[in-house]
Amino acid sequence: MAKTPPEREESDPWLPEVQPDSYGISADLVRTVSEALERGDEAEARRVATDLHEADLADLLENLDRDDRPRLIRILGDAFDLEVLTYLDSSLREDIIEALEPRQLADSLSDLDSDDAVDIFEDLDEEAQREVLEALPRADRIALEESLSFPEDSAGRIMQREVLAVPSSWTVGQTIDYMRAAKDLPDDFYDLYIVDPKHQPIGFVPLSRAMRTKRPVALTDIMTDDMKVVPIEMDQEEVAYLFRQYGLVSAPVVDGAGRLIGVVTVDDVVHIIDEEAEEDLLKLAGVQETDLYSAVLDTTRSRFSWLLVNLFTAVAASLVIAIFEETIERVVALAVLMPIVASMGGNAGTQTLTVAVRAIAMRDLSAGNAWRFVGKEVLVGLANGLIFAVLAGLLAWVWFDAPMIGAIIAAAMVINLVVATLSGALVPLGLEKLGVDPAVASSVVLTTVTDVIGFFAFLGLAALLLF
Repeated sequence: MAKTPPEREESDPWLPEVQPDSYGISADLVRTVSEALERGDEAEARRVATDLHEADLADLLENLDRDDRPRLIRILGDAFDLEVLTYLDSSLREDIIEALEPRQLADSLSDLDSDDAVDIFEDLDEEAQREVLEALPRADRIALEESLSFPEDSAGRIMQREVLAVPSSWTVGQTIDYMRAAKDLPDDFYDLYIVDPKHQPIGFVPLSRAMRTKRPVALTDIMTDDMKVVPIEMDQEEVAYLFRQYGLVSAPVVDGAGRLIGVVTVDDVVHIIDEEAEEDLLKLAGVQETDLYSAVLDTTRSRFSWLLVNLFTAVAASLVIAIFEETIERVVALAVLMPIVASMGGNAGTQTLTVAVRAIAMRDLSAGNAWRFVGKEVLVGLANGLIFAVLAGLLAWVWFDAPMIGAIIAAAMVINLVVATLSGALVPLGLEKLGVDPAVASSVVLTTVTDVIGFFAFLGLAALLLF
């Protein structure tokens, strides 16, 4: 929803004219607003923040201190557009929402597109939801409650109810006249959906095609009937895949009877793709959610469980080292060199693992090409293993003046890099086959394998060949 800014208030002549960058906000702008709030200059804070785009205002709020955020919201008053919350980091929404009155929330939600309204409303606590629902007009309340009845992360949650649907009997001219007169159309739309008497979509016409066609032409003569339809309960990841696979700009959403009830647009899909990519990245690192703005205690608690798992995997690697304790005591050089083998294996495995997890998420890796991918990664691991075996072997030979130690670390390097790349490919594929999210568990399994195999190969060869 476009925001019409109020007239700029007159400010003192000595105050600098702060402008946002072409994209995003500048450090000077953030500093100006922060300093204005600190000295209680509400007029200056309002002057700088009022004309910002909703996305830029969200960035400004994220860069302010926690206590300054509600102060700026209060200063902006009615000029604060609730659409800002759709651009705001989810961990900060609660703080911002607490600064708003239920009546202000209800009025703003009514002005938003239905998909944005649902996105914001579902983040409210139960008490705030109840108060907002009571303040909403009956039609908006029913629509909001119905949207929330759909499964989380489904097409029903992200769809926009405002959709342009026209009868199959209409001409281009009738449709244009309707668009000019109607008051309940979405602010932005890309396609006209043609529906039959049962309100089932039978095709669509891109808005650009309709505007280039003469008025008497029937819509059915220019419509595209090869249309990708989204069931209302389809998972949002499936929706994103559909858009990416077929280059869609929008797609109709239908209920169980095939009736058109909404539309998913590409701007929502961009957010989904960002969320899913971020989720996979965080899972690989053992982080549940982005905690850039979370309190220290909350961040500590969320990371503890993953670190606890890593502790046990480290113990497993240490047990392998303990088996060869006597060997290490007799040749101190082994203690110096063995982390190299494990570290190289871990890095090589992580490279393969990252490619595999992302390929699975993007559906580029499937049963049809899985073994080709595994074979390629093993060959890559072998090639890199041989190259780094020469480098590490020469380094160990020169460092300790012991050619046998150089040969041992070279052999262990080849073994661990091959095993690491093989594990990096097979572990996520195996977890996917078992129905376990590869992004969650793969890194722990891989780290254990590369550490255990790396230490065992290096120290085992040393024990076999040196004594």
